[in-house]
Amino acid sequence: MGSDLLDLDATALAHALRTGDTSPTDVLDATLDAAADVGAQVGAFTVLAPDLARTQALAAESALVAARRAGGSAAGTPSGRHDELPPFLGVPCPVKDLSMVEGVPVRAGSAAIEPFPAPYDDGVVTLLRAAGTVMIGKTSTPELGLPCYTEPDVGPTARTPWDLARSAGGSSGGAAAAVAARVVPVAHGSDGGGSLRIPASACGLVGLKPSRGLVSPGPYGVDGAGLATHGVLTRSVRDAAAFLDVLARPWPGDTFTARLAAAPSGRRLRVGLLLDPVIAADAPVHPACADAARATATLLAGLGHDVVEIPPPFGAERWDAFAALWSVGALQAPVPTDREHLLVPLTRWLRERGRGVSGLAYATALAGVQQLTREVAAAWADVDVVLSPTLAQPPALVGSQRIDDDPAADFAAQTAFTPWTSVWNLTGRPAISLPLGEARVADPGHAQRTVPVGVMLGADHGDDALLLDLAARLEEAAPWSGRRPGTVS
Repeated sequence: MGSDLLDLDATALAHALRTGDTSPTDVLDATLDAAADVGAQVGAFTVLAPDLARTQALAAESALVAARRAGGSAAGTPSGRHDELPPFLGVPCPVKDLSMVEGVPVRAGSAAIEPFPAPYDDGVVTLLRAAGTVMIGKTSTPELGLPCYTEPDVGPTARTPWDLARSAGGSSGGAAAAVAARVVPVAHGSDGGGSLRIPASACGLVGLKPSRGLVSPGPYGVDGAGLATHGVLTRSVRDAAAFLDVLARPWPGDTFTARLAAAPSGRRLRVGLLLDPVIAADAPVHPACADAARATATLLAGLGHDVVEIPPPFGAERWDAFAALWSVGALQAPVPTDREHLLVPLTRWLRERGRGVSGLAYATALAGVQQLTREVAAAWADVDVVLSPTLAQPPALVGSQRIDDDPAADFAAQTAFTPWTSVWNLTGRPAISLPLGEARVADPGHAQRTVPVGVMLGADHGDDALLLDLAARLEEAAPWSGRRPGTVS
């Protein structure tokens, strides 16, 4: 029963809980067992919170029992004095270890930060609680969430369950590993340069980066340059859409705001196929990644959409504005001066670069990003959706991307691995990675394995619903729910 429960997506599990087919405590027991077993194999969690999770599961169980006694429907609208139940009451959902969960230790993947119990819930955690989810623990992240791999000095390395020799990606690597390994159906994450979509591609998941301003960092966080946003990793498009509804809530004083535009169902779309790398023009692209995008283009054409090939919207050298903002962002992390030496070489290198960015250079970088956003809008004005590979390569071997003795080479390798993802952070537009491709790769023992390859769709600012509608149609046309990794058990 436990493994069957954990194969359900969050929507199906929520329904099973409402109808009484299972209970929140039974789900929690199965989840904690899986977290200790396969979760440990894939390096999903930096800390578990069984006591907090038990308290939340028992409260969910009481609410569900009371609703059923009052004659509540399976859809969750009890009659009488009971209010409508939260949509995901009793469903496990861990939180990435860059966000605060009151009373749970946070370390942000860094030896330079002494773990401390969080003094409050971040806003997204408040919303996840209000939706009824059960917070079972914090997921592994690289130091300060900076690289596209999850190999922190403190905490486990996150591995894709499709091949344990390969990385789950980053920086939401632990979250993706937990969902792909069937420990949880959904996990919180965040995306500042691809950090939801990169692990989605590596782990065979759905990863949506919402439009800038749609998911607020409030009430305690601020937007800064507006590159990063919160989101979730899921195994189905319907879960991605449902959790966007959960998280798309404003807080007073938000710098950026957005609203979902309507998505006319079935509208014929013009799709731009972008195969050339953007931010690293000479980045090698694995044939399986390009083939997955081409196959998706053919699928979209078969669904009645018009597909045209498009070039990159700007030259790779124009991406330098992002690098300046990224390095200053790394410098802003509150690391005590006497603990800087405990940072990994990449973080120290980025922070040193940040110190070299003058006020004028930072203002120029911000203006450059805004100008690029206008240029991208003009370049893509005649397409509704842009289609590309998510990554230039299949999941990378653990240890192959972290280059401690040459952080500059490490950073350059990351840009070559992710030559499309950060465009959507720069422009604030929504983008989603879907598990529509696969590649055959050799593990270190030379055994051949099949690993997932993501395909990315992006749209205009506010067109998240259009993306999700199109993604749902692709999921229906080329379903992936029957595919699951076989390297963990």
